[in-house]
Amino acid sequence: MPKFNNYKHVFKPLKVGGTTLKNRIEFAPMVCDFTNANGEATQRYADFVESQAASGVALIHLGATPVDLLTGADYPSELDVTDDNKVNSLGLLVEAAHTHGAKLSVELVHAGRAADPRLIKSEWALAPSSLPLSGRHPYVKEMDAKDIEHIVWCYADCANRLYRCGFDGVLIHAAHGNLIAQFLSPLTNRRSDNFGGSFENRCRFPLMILKAVKEVVGPSFIVEMRISGDEMTPGGMKIDEVIAFLKLAQEHIDLVSMSAGLIVDPRSQYYTMPPYYHARGANVPLARAVKQCDDIHIPVSVVGGITVDMAENIIAEGSADMCAIARGLLADPDMLKKSYRGKPEDVRPCLRCWSCAGNYASHVQCAVNPALGRTGKYAAVQKAEQKKKVVVVGGGVSGCQATQTLKQRGHDVVLFEKNNSLGGLLHDISKLPFKNDLKQYADWMIRTTMTCGADIRLGICADPETVMVEEPDAIIVACGSYPVQPDIPGIGNANVFNVLDVDSGRKKPSGKVVVCGGGVSGCESALGLALNGCEVTVVDMIPEEQFAEGVMDITRTMLLSLLSEHNVKLIGDHIVRAIDEHGVHIEGKDWSYQTIKADYIVESVGMMSDRETVDRFMELIPDVYVVGDALDVKNIKHCTLTAYNCCCNI
Repeated sequence: MPKFNNYKHVFKPLKVGGTTLKNRIEFAPMVCDFTNANGEATQRYADFVESQAASGVALIHLGATPVDLLTGADYPSELDVTDDNKVNSLGLLVEAAHTHGAKLSVELVHAGRAADPRLIKSEWALAPSSLPLSGRHPYVKEMDAKDIEHIVWCYADCANRLYRCGFDGVLIHAAHGNLIAQFLSPLTNRRSDNFGGSFENRCRFPLMILKAVKEVVGPSFIVEMRISGDEMTPGGMKIDEVIAFLKLAQEHIDLVSMSAGLIVDPRSQYYTMPPYYHARGANVPLARAVKQCDDIHIPVSVVGGITVDMAENIIAEGSADMCAIARGLLADPDMLKKSYRGKPEDVRPCLRCWSCAGNYASHVQCAVNPALGRTGKYAAVQKAEQKKKVVVVGGGVSGCQATQTLKQRGHDVVLFEKNNSLGGLLHDISKLPFKNDLKQYADWMIRTTMTCGADIRLGICADPETVMVEEPDAIIVACGSYPVQPDIPGIGNANVFNVLDVDSGRKKPSGKVVVCGGGVSGCESALGLALNGCEVTVVDMIPEEQFAEGVMDITRTMLLSLLSEHNVKLIGDHIVRAIDEHGVHIEGKDWSYQTIKADYIVESVGMMSDRETVDRFMELIPDVYVVGDALDVKNIKHCTLTAYNCCCNI
């Protein structure tokens, strides 16, 4: 073992079934949206898989892939593994993974009652019992014997096709409330035949699938199963029953991956893909319970916001044999290599913000890694054909990203920052108790920018004269944004604070607090205040159902759940008319007035681009570029992407 490798367990090979994996890290499955309209892998998909393999992981899982397109799809752009006409595109992915010595697997799934009516071709969804879900297919057919036989065949058929294409395994998705989990769980299986009722009967269909899959693949082909160790919902599966099922299932699988929650239930949705409000490694106790069961003999893996250091400890303490990581490896594909070579502090931290999950109109992206999923000149920073001198105005997220990218391209860079440290608003927004991931990213971004080789001048408010003294070939304006202060009587009172002052700790409200603004920052500030013992009300002119919009659904669902848990009152469809010693006076859409008593008021009505500063630089030279919040106030991903894209073209 090289002396610089401080990880005795993570990089140790592991025997899984008839295959030996080169280390203990698997790339957890994510749908990347790089298929074409026919569900075939594009070259971009192959490039993405190759980048995953180049990270050094032992096993890659391609995200949720339906075994039956007629009844089982729940997400657009999923890979099609149901048709022999698609084997050529599948072969591209195998070649991409094997080029770097990684094993390749596909997560096979049937959505059951969670099937998307816009995607499936059947007039109904299939499930163990007819229990429709809000927002999903309104017509759910209770599966009969013929349906059960067909779906078992679908799993086996897809697994055999992947085996013939050269894949190394499959991951049977039996977690998060998909079809297999629906049969297992007493919450969703209300049948009275031999596929429901007793525990033995509820296990029958899942075991039929696992057995059928194992019979149509070779001995070295890995059959892994993902399962929720706890569905985190009243009436759902708990760890004792999961362990009892695994005692039966281990005959047909080589590895089990432990997760939690139900993707289809708002009460436990955020356990399936934990956002930054969750502690990292939340599923480790579930994995430990399985791993330490004397009657279970297959290796155990665990997923859930895990870092390399955490993986080392998890494996060392006997809580699992492997760890599955996705978001961390997307944020920094060199995570394993940096850690192995004794430089874990160089790993770019993941925010766990779930911007990588994308939506129905975008592919996988990352807030802190703007090269993720890109092709051509954006896939990696390339040396510029001509060296230039570039001045960057502003040292927030976009200014730091621009500076690092420009230096990597070989340019001379001068960065002016008016404050005495880099980071901009990161210093204010990373102080809330659940923002430790953001704090780590802020520290990393500041440190790596300060040491990137640029000429960094702190404490200087750059003006056009200062910039032009440098005789730049290009200017990047990254001056950011500032808080909007609404024209409300009393907004300047001594007990009214801006959300940035509150979140940073510069101001400390107590007692009864009213937050004016139901956006993400207002709601998160309200949560922070509630955690600190305040009695908090959030008011906005938008409807309550639109509060905290702008983040991924799972993140938003958990935020709203935490606000409810901590008794934060939400008032929508009301506008703030005035603030005085009695509190906050609000008016509803029906012209009714009420007063909310408050000791302190937090105004969080948004940010505005610093256009005045931008305009001062726009006509200095032809090549002036505006990035980040100075261009358009959005989020960290917008800041890094606009800066990166711009600088890749200078």
